Amino acid sequence: MSNQRLPTRVLTFYRSGPMPCPYLDGKAEQQLFAELTEPAAARQFDILSQGGFRRSHQIVYRPACTDCCACVPVRVVAADFEPSRSWRRVINANRDLQVTEVGDQITEEQYRLFRDYTNDRHGDGDMAKMNRREYAAMVVNSPVDTGLVEFRAPDDRLIAVCLKDRLADGLSAVYSFFAPDEAKRSLGSYVVLWLIGRAHELGLDYVYLGYWVPGSRKMEYKTRFRPIEAFSTDGWCVLDDEAIGAGSDDA
Repeated sequence: MSNQRLPTRVLTFYRSGPMPCPYLDGKAEQQLFAELTEPAAARQFDILSQGGFRRSHQIVYRPACTDCCACVPVRVVAADFEPSRSWRRVINANRDLQVTEVGDQITEEQYRLFRDYTNDRHGDGDMAKMNRREYAAMVVNSPVDTGLVEFRAPDDRLIAVCLKDRLADGLSAVYSFFAPDEAKRSLGSYVVLWLIGRAHELGLDYVYLGYWVPGSRKMEYKTRFRPIEAFSTDGWCVLDDEAIGAGSDDA
């Protein structure tokens, strides 16, 4: 048995009311959630991440729908990841980028890129309605080790940003956004590839990518990073080709 100390404060969990599912038409979404408490927040988050929970601000959550279990927590095994030929093409296409971890340094340039991205990808969603204060809160209202990563083109133009959490065993991709007019770079994929490389440099085993929903085109890209593990009642297990279905690692 591990001799690591558990959090001394007990978390109270709540269940949200039903809301329209953002991934599957005709489905209702419900969340099981709790608020992380200081000073044990980091340890609480580490433990709950092992059970498939994600973080937003001070809240940890995971789907708890009454008639659906389609959302599957997934994480890339960074320690065993070897880029395929298509992933090497993405890496090579972005070798000219300058990548900087800027902590919780928030800028107007980031917010403009965030608005461009959310208006292009989520024009009718809540993310596109976030003002500057709400964007800042997404970054700074974190009780755990959270920071931004900036990706700049050779002309110093900011073209991608990733908000990430650091866990005891890996990095968690909280949210990424990038320039809509840079499609040829496959920046969404490159951000994940960079996180995998960074986790490997730090000696961390995993990159947590949130939830994969089989049948959702928005989520299918996550299973292109192999090996990838999924969380279920049996714990974390590697997803094989049969479980993933007809997918590829093409960018």
